Amino acid sequence: MLRIADARTGRLVEIPSAHRHLLRICVHLPVADNGIGAVHLRVLLLGDVLARTAELHGLQTLTVLTVHDLPREQVQALDRVMAVLGIHPPATVRAHDPSGTPSAAADVHVLAHGTDQQDSVGGVRIDVGRVGAAPPDEGGPGSPDTAAPEGTDPLAIRMLLLGHAYRTPVMVTGAALVEARRTLRHWRHLVADWAQEPSRPIPVDLLRQAHAALADNLGVPAVLDMLRSVERDADVAAGAKFETFAHFDRVLGLDLACEVGHQDQVTP
Repeated sequence: MLRIADARTGRLVEIPSAHRHLLRICVHLPVADNGIGAVHLRVLLLGDVLARTAELHGLQTLTVLTVHDLPREQVQALDRVMAVLGIHPPATVRAHDPSGTPSAAADVHVLAHGTDQQDSVGGVRIDVGRVGAAPPDEGGPGSPDTAAPEGTDPLAIRMLLLGHAYRTPVMVTGAALVEARRTLRHWRHLVADWAQEPSRPIPVDLLRQAHAALADNLGVPAVLDMLRSVERDADVAAGAKFETFAHFDRVLGLDLACEVGHQDQVTP
């Protein structure tokens, strides 16, 4: 059972309702006056994480993306953003309809905070917090856009955003991106090492704890904290650590196993 806080009421709502096995998600992108930016990125990411979480819990998902009229270059930029950030492409992309009619059947609507939407549209509303960036002279990467600063793994941006509850505003700084990139590199090395050890099952208590966090309003930051604890826990076998990280990467989408089988390769 997945429960999401409806932004209209603040109450947790079970999704999908009526014991169905298909979760219908509608991701609404705000108007892109200055091109595709960080706020679009976070809305897309939340829709992706919601779909991944539902699938981890045995549900099927259908994601519809609604966008305002975009020039061709912005459509192409949107496709690139989804590709480099590991966001699964939606099943359908539709033009924005002010009446909300095309997406009215969705179980969940994902929108940027402050976006207007008719209350008559059914389903749960999720408001995604704002994203800002510190200016370069304050240690930031500059204005938030779809391009990662030079030398930054794009998935470090994904990890940075996943480290905050989806309703919480996020300030992207150069230091935060460096730390996210360092953690990603470190975890990928560890996962590659653990993969060489005999496989062991994920500890039942960890599995239950993390699944419960995800099911309760998408507690992804709690899952990241759990992985940090598993990394340091000498009582968890290396093979179990590998299975734990690989399992929850199905939601995180951080490509944590990308170095498996490559760590011993030596360039001639």
